[in-house]
Amino acid sequence: MMGVTLLTRYPLLALTGRIALPQRVFAALRFVPVAVLTAICTPAMFTPSGEFTFALENAYLWAGLLAVAVAWLSRNLLLTIVAGMAFFFVWRWVAGGL
Repeated sequence: MMGVTLLTRYPLLALTGRIALPQRVFAALRFVPVAVLTAICTPAMFTPSGEFTFALENAYLWAGLLAVAVAWLSRNLLLTIVAGMAFFFVWRWVAGGL
């Protein structure tokens, strides 16, 4: 698998330094980490047990939504992570007692 990944990605990386890419390409590449992280986290938030769950007990969903709000308002990565994780554990503790 490592070989397949290397063969599909290395040629582009090797040519990047030799070929002048348009500024629009670099501007578009700025959004790749956000898109990848969203693609990884969204299914985990909505389907933590393997099926769609939109319930009060779904701590992943509520902590994720809070983290999105904190990130949007504060633009502070550390605050977003701490707030999301703290809310997640508190919500699981409270929801576990329901």
